Amino acid sequence: MDNYIISTKNLTKKYGNKVVVDNLNLNISNGEIYGLLGPNGAGKSTIILMLLGLTEPTSGELSVLDFIPTKDPLKIKRHTGYLPEKVGFYEDMTSAQNLEYTALLNGIPEKEIPQKIDECLDLVGLKKEKNRIVKQFSKGMKQRLGIADVLIKDPKLVIFDEPTEGLDVEVANQILATILDLNKERNMTFLISSHQLNLVQKICHKVGIMSNGKLIGEGNISELSKNIFGGHKYQIEVEIIGDAEKLIEKIKSVKGIKSVTSTGNTIHIGTDTDLRQDVSKVITNTEGIILTKMDIKDFSLEDVYLNYFKEV
Repeated sequence: MDNYIISTKNLTKKYGNKVVVDNLNLNISNGEIYGLLGPNGAGKSTIILMLLGLTEPTSGELSVLDFIPTKDPLKIKRHTGYLPEKVGFYEDMTSAQNLEYTALLNGIPEKEIPQKIDECLDLVGLKKEKNRIVKQFSKGMKQRLGIADVLIKDPKLVIFDEPTEGLDVEVANQILATILDLNKERNMTFLISSHQLNLVQKICHKVGIMSNGKLIGEGNISELSKNIFGGHKYQIEVEIIGDAEKLIEKIKSVKGIKSVTSTGNTIHIGTDTDLRQDVSKVITNTEGIILTKMDIKDFSLEDVYLNYFKEV
């Protein structure tokens, strides 16, 4: 399917009469960090299960790493790392022993395993905890060990389900930094399912927003905000005393202004760059106008997300 790491066409999953995933068309390119957003019940987990070959689609097409999950689930698992929301390990084994077990299951030659264990633990900052039993680990340490467990088989694709859920800010940021490093240094592709908007905004190249099984919005944050907020990235809000209509025509003539509307004595200016200085000059040079307030809003993923769900 056009050389995408993940590609779906009209992918649908039903449980009885309930449609959980509805005609999903999703394409994720090699080396992309893709964030899949949506509330509980939006269909995110079911999509992951179908990608891994753990449940069959009702209809539609699906390709992962050029394999079809229903036909080649083992080949997909060999090249895909999956970190579920709740990470499970053998608690009475050390971190190294857990990774060794995973390596052996994936057919990695025994002579290569010790070095790979050290490399993976070093990547997630756990090399000093190599011989410590896992039941002594904090939740954050287990989550980092989960990433090491995923990396032991050198996956081309990594699927994370809420990778920083319940972690403190410092540990969460360490995990985000690890994801970014792996993406940059190894061109590793990531699909991250999450409802943590701050996480997704920090690291994802592209975002898909799910609702009731449908992909209702897709793109980078700038593209999504333009779709919702009238074709511009920023909104400058100006409050004045004076004739707003007289001022609007002058503001429209400023280079780079995309849209100008007003509500009473508040003027809303849409633009793709911060043009407050230019707008301020126009106001101060307009007779009979007094500027009382000026704010600028740079739309965040949270703004986009909340507005999508306001509309659906």
